[in-house]
Amino acid sequence: MTEPAARPLKIFLIAGEPSGDALGAALMAELTALAPGVSYSGIGGPGMAGQGLSSRFPMEELSLMGLAEILPKYFALKARIRETAAAVVAERPDLLLTIDAPEFSLRVAKLVRAAAPAIPITHYVAPSVWAWRPGRAAKMAGHVDHVLALLPFEPPLMEEAGMAADFVGHPVVTNRLATEAEATSFRERHGIGAAPLILALPGSRRGEVSRLMGRFGATLQRVRGVRPEAKVVLPMAAPVAGLVRDELAAWPFEPIVIDPAGDPSGTEKAAAFRAADLALAASGTVSLELAANDTPMVIGYDMAWTSRQIIGRMLRTDTVTLVNLVSNTRAVPEFIGGNCDPDLMADALLTVLEAPGAQRAAMALTMERLGAGGPPPGRRAAEAVLARITPPLARP
Repeated sequence: MTEPAARPLKIFLIAGEPSGDALGAALMAELTALAPGVSYSGIGGPGMAGQGLSSRFPMEELSLMGLAEILPKYFALKARIRETAAAVVAERPDLLLTIDAPEFSLRVAKLVRAAAPAIPITHYVAPSVWAWRPGRAAKMAGHVDHVLALLPFEPPLMEEAGMAADFVGHPVVTNRLATEAEATSFRERHGIGAAPLILALPGSRRGEVSRLMGRFGATLQRVRGVRPEAKVVLPMAAPVAGLVRDELAAWPFEPIVIDPAGDPSGTEKAAAFRAADLALAASGTVSLELAANDTPMVIGYDMAWTSRQIIGRMLRTDTVTLVNLVSNTRAVPEFIGGNCDPDLMADALLTVLEAPGAQRAAMALTMERLGAGGPPPGRRAAEAVLARITPPLARP
């Protein structure tokens, strides 16, 4: 008897924010190359649309941060969750692939698992249970079969909770880096010459900028008191560019400012990252961008008092800096909460500026462990997904 021919794969994807859209687009491009004829449905942004996804509704509806933003749209979001889960169940895809945005995507996954338990579910981007709220992994395991992890130490934590997991690499390893020639040109253009160049990176959210700009300005002024020849460059994040300009009025010196409106391709920002000798940065994935550019750093971060108290009690690690965690070192000085003090941060910046060797070694190890030089994360993610999908049979 002749076996029925396998039909093309059907995958339902959900991304809720720009970073997830970028991950989804890279994954879809590789899936299309590895599994010709694969079809897509779901929710995504412009990157995923470019790979053949027609989003069921604008992804921007899901790009919400914080309780104050979510509450007014709570009932609309609940309706979207039910609507999306019903669409998955009706389509019966070969895989439901949710990408980050756990507040939305994992609620959809839970409804799908209850209504159609045979549909496999993969979640892309492991929750940071290594940092806080470890119970999230066990809760996820009730409705997620498989996790694609960005960090190499995450799969064992997911497997311990009862899910299959694959480390696929971090997208930072595919970032375009400026060349040495572009970095040199940046220095020449801004009259920096051979002077120390320090990046100021106070974050991309209003709360971060409001809390950090004053302290970063004071920190860098102290550094300039010891190293008066030092220059400071501040690449503004588009969502907070206006606020950064307002806060700069109180700084005791004028940095070189990179306005995203005048740098739509990001080439000037990339050149600044490559040209810098050092960075003072808010906590976050920017530490990996700096590591990719071999730019040593000091991390400073603070949050609202209530959040500081709650998260401080829940933290499970003595560092929140990804370079420290991935390299299993404590090479990057970090000043969090009450320790986010200009005197402390200025001393650390001066120390790192004089002796960056240990940090450079940790950054190189970090990039190696994140997959630099190997297959791109999108390809590794696509291969991991295909390895776990049972080949579908022809439609009756």
